[in-house]
Amino acid sequence: MNAAYINRYGGNEVIEIGGLPKPSIGPNDLLVQVKAASVNPIDFKIRDGQTRLMLPYKFPLILGNDSAGVVAEAGAMVTRFKTGDAIFARLEKDRIGAFAEYAVVSEAVAAMKPRNLSFVEAASIPLVGLTSWQALLDVAGLKSSQKVLIHAGSGGVGAFAIQLAKHLGATVATTVSEHNTALAQRLGADVIIDYHKAKFDDVVRDYDAVLDTLGGETQARSFAVLKKGGILVTIYGVPTAKVGREWGLNSFVRAAMWFMNRKQFVMAQRHGVRYEYLFMQPNGEQLGAIGALLESGKIVPVIDRVFPLTQARDALAYSESGRAVGKIIIEP
Repeated sequence: MNAAYINRYGGNEVIEIGGLPKPSIGPNDLLVQVKAASVNPIDFKIRDGQTRLMLPYKFPLILGNDSAGVVAEAGAMVTRFKTGDAIFARLEKDRIGAFAEYAVVSEAVAAMKPRNLSFVEAASIPLVGLTSWQALLDVAGLKSSQKVLIHAGSGGVGAFAIQLAKHLGATVATTVSEHNTALAQRLGADVIIDYHKAKFDDVVRDYDAVLDTLGGETQARSFAVLKKGGILVTIYGVPTAKVGREWGLNSFVRAAMWFMNRKQFVMAQRHGVRYEYLFMQPNGEQLGAIGALLESGKIVPVIDRVFPLTQARDALAYSESGRAVGKIIIEP
């Protein structure tokens, strides 16, 4: 089968496009003929080797975390899916490989593709949908009538999170460029801040939650917009020692993770708020609930560009540029 893979860590020059054996499946797995896969920042971070401490992969490594396709074969213990079913999934972290003609998907992380979505649209959803769901519901516990600031509202996570937060009944503020204010309006944002013209921390105050997708100075300034007892959930930068414990990492690595997050915890304590890092977990049950929202039209996909598999390097380069509005898709 054709695949986009690496044999060592590095920049886009290490990505190879070529033939690899079709993967074999276990009793609880699905062999999926991939119709579309989406590109996420985690893909170039894996390519670079930034995640090697938490995710020690073996080579050759097929890249790609999100997929939508058709079940070509079902394992002997599979009960929820059958050959021919159209599914979508965020692949398990230790078994990625969506940038290929076939991928192995555990039954536990898959869900039926929403009937009203194309494979391209469905492939855009799993990682950003689950990240938004787990950040806003599981970690922040966002409720109706609360207020949330979502950074980078035109990005993959931001565009989904705005819609989910509005579905939950929250008041949503977001930061975008002037070019993307109309998109933020269509997605339902209540307060739209053009970050070229205004500082978000001059505009919003006493918010219940912040979803940080950018890190750096933006993250540091975000603590001040929260009310006492609020929460900042980030998906950017170095995971916390708490995440390291959940992953079973050794004490030395956890200590290093704590040290690299010490400034954030100090700022959180100073402002009387919580700071949490989210390392999203694949979850077929949650993805099924997200699929229902998509079928009802309460959330819509936002697609930027579609690349063929042969242009996987270009797709990752475009993702790294930070210019994408919504999701980038690869079609095998």
